Amino acid sequence: MACVCSPSLHFTGPFPSSQKTTKTSRLNPHCSQSLSTVRNEFPTMEEIVSSCKQQNLQMRLQTLGPFFRVTATNIATGNEVGRAEGVIRLWVDGTILHLDSIRLKKETLGMKRSIFGLGLFVGAVAIRHGYDHGCRKAELLAVNDSDVFHSKLVRFYSRIGFKSVYDVTGSSMGDVTHMLVWGGRGTRMDADIEELMIKWGAKFKNST
Repeated sequence: MACVCSPSLHFTGPFPSSQKTTKTSRLNPHCSQSLSTVRNEFPTMEEIVSSCKQQNLQMRLQTLGPFFRVTATNIATGNEVGRAEGVIRLWVDGTILHLDSIRLKKETLGMKRSIFGLGLFVGAVAIRHGYDHGCRKAELLAVNDSDVFHSKLVRFYSRIGFKSVYDVTGSSMGDVTHMLVWGGRGTRMDADIEELMIKWGAKFKNST
C-alpha cells in the first residue's frame, strides 16, 4: 500500500452492517473469553465513523463490485485530505483485503495525531469494510521511495498491527510478481483482521 503525501466521492449507500461473519477464527483458542464476546468488542463501522468526526473528519465509502474507495474530508473546509483504495479478493487461503494505496494530504485538521494518525482513521474504515465482507487477512506494500520515509512507514504499520513478510527489492526473479501486483519496491506486510479489530477496539470505542 502506498502512503503518499500529495498537493469527491459520495458514499452511495448505508455503511456495511456490523453483523458477524461466518469465517474460521484465528484468535487464540485458549482465550478465556468466548469468540462472540471478543467480537462484540470490535469497533463497528458506526463507532469508527463517529470517532473520525471527533477528529474533524467525514469518512465516505464507495464500492464497485469487489473494489472500494474510502475518502476522508475535512469537515470544516470540505477539502479531501485522505483516500484509501483497494479490492476484496478471493485467494487460496480465504478472502483477502488487498490495500492498493493510501494517499494523504498535509492539511490542518485539528487532529491530535500526525499525518500517520490520519492514515489510521482512513485505514480503519477500510479494515472494517473488509471484515464485514468476510476478509480474514489484510495485505499492503510499504513503498520504498526513500529510505527515511520507508522506515517510518514500516514502523507505523508495525505499530498498528501489520507484520513484515517480504522485502521487494527488485533484485531477484521472485520480486517480479510482487512488483507487477504492487507497482514498485517496498516491504510486503500482512495483518490478521480480527487481531487488528481487537488492537484498535479500545481506541474507537472509548472515543464515542
